[in-house]
Amino acid sequence: MRKNTTILIFMFFVSLAYSQIKSKSITEFSQQELNNIILLDVRTPEEFEAGHLPKAFNINWFNPDFISLVESKASKDETIYVYCKSGGRSVKAVIKLNAIGYNVINLEGGYEAYKKALKE
Repeated sequence: MRKNTTILIFMFFVSLAYSQIKSKSITEFSQQELNNIILLDVRTPEEFEAGHLPKAFNINWFNPDFISLVESKASKDETIYVYCKSGGRSVKAVIKLNAIGYNVINLEGGYEAYKKALKE
């Protein structure tokens, strides 16, 4: 019984974290918006070098210094749009950055959706 209660509490907190994520489809923001936002690519440097959104900067989600690197690039007064390859790492980054006071928006679909939209 205690194990079930612990699992339910854990699931509650996970769902609470996910419900607080602000998201926007990566294909829905405009070139004009790119001039006024901070665009963070959380993929590996190798993935970033293979292609990325214009004006994006790269901080690898797996870097142990991820938070301090973000803090050196962006203030908490700015909105940060975050993306990765398909959405998994960016959601984790958004949760972590929201927890320390950043205004963060997850770009759903990631770079893969962006590339697909360019081909259409």
